Amino acid sequence: MDERLPLSLRTYRAVTGAATSLAPYLAKRRLGRGKEHPERFAERFGESRLERPPGPLVWIHGASVGEFVAALPLIERIAASGLKVLVTTGTVTSAEIAARRLSAGIIHQFFPYDVPAFVARFLDHWRPAMALFVESDLWPNMILGCHARGVPLIVVNGRLSERSFRHWRYMPRTIETLFRRIDLCLARTTVDAERFDALGAPRITTTGNLKLDVPALPVDEAKLSALRTALAGRPIITASSTHPGEEAAMIEVHRRLRNSFPGLATIIVPRHPERGDGIMSAIAATGLSAAQRSRGQLPTARTDIYLCDTVGELGIIYRLAPIVFMGGSLIPHGGQNPIEPIKLGAAILHGPHVGNFKDLYATLDQHHGAELVEDAGRLALRIGAWLKDRNELDRVIASGGKTVDLLGGALDRTFSALEPYFLQLRLEQRLPDA
Repeated sequence: MDERLPLSLRTYRAVTGAATSLAPYLAKRRLGRGKEHPERFAERFGESRLERPPGPLVWIHGASVGEFVAALPLIERIAASGLKVLVTTGTVTSAEIAARRLSAGIIHQFFPYDVPAFVARFLDHWRPAMALFVESDLWPNMILGCHARGVPLIVVNGRLSERSFRHWRYMPRTIETLFRRIDLCLARTTVDAERFDALGAPRITTTGNLKLDVPALPVDEAKLSALRTALAGRPIITASSTHPGEEAAMIEVHRRLRNSFPGLATIIVPRHPERGDGIMSAIAATGLSAAQRSRGQLPTARTDIYLCDTVGELGIIYRLAPIVFMGGSLIPHGGQNPIEPIKLGAAILHGPHVGNFKDLYATLDQHHGAELVEDAGRLALRIGAWLKDRNELDRVIASGGKTVDLLGGALDRTFSALEPYFLQLRLEQRLPDA
């Protein structure tokens, strides 16, 4: 394999191969920071306690929560068609969500470190009949390992940010060598398709964004009822998937609005729940009253800010919040996906830094299904205007829902593009031994 690879890939394989003995130390450091699962440590080294099920196995990989949730309807549809499914992700949070939301019979494992020995161990154990990689989490040793074993590799919901595209263009031979080994690329948008084409992917189809077809988030009705009762009669605003700096903005928004809207409750859901204690300290320093969900607390009548530093409970929060600010957008992060709150009846506000969802936010803004705010001051003004005018708020909510519905259909198009591969797997399964 290495003889035909460019020097950059040969060097990468050599360096990652030499790092085999260091991987356990890296994993232990990540474990200490809460970034690895203590009981599933070995999966990162390609090992598994689970047996491979008989028959063709379709493997789907999504790096983290966003990719997994986007692919979940596709995963379930493939499993419902009768094929065995293996799902891998790379984060503890995504594994927790997978445990709750995957149907029985679908296997979840952690994605192995991209070390040749670990990749080989993973592929030799699971022997996938095809591999679907969600968006752009593509690792050189895994791509090369799949290709060497004749495993068709398909990118679904393919995405290439402008930043990644510019970076990868500096390594044209390296990227082209890897992308030539991709059998099919199902891109989110025409822009993504053009970028994959420029980097050497051979077969590309634009199928749309799977994130537009995600079902409404599930909900624990008992927990929803408890929180609804605790907040009954109060105006509610929410900041979702916030990053450092954005909690301070929402605290300032609350301080500006609380006198005009008595009983105002602000819910903050940080993107990384482990930051909860630090955010609570910042709230306390302002003199506002706060309650912390990870400690089992519910808001009282005196609670100004309710910090929901938990995982998998946005289905509760979005059902209570008619106004949602999407985090990762007031700071240069790239924004977060607004589809889930829109599908549960929320009006969306967002900052200017939404490059990861640029086309989606542009369309929503154009059709008045969301609105751009430049800073905390503008955020407070727009929230205040919507709280005063329920008719305007309802129009934004309706426009957002209609826009998302019109943009959907990626799930059907993606599954149709994959059906020839699934048919081939079924035919091979039925063929008698030679």
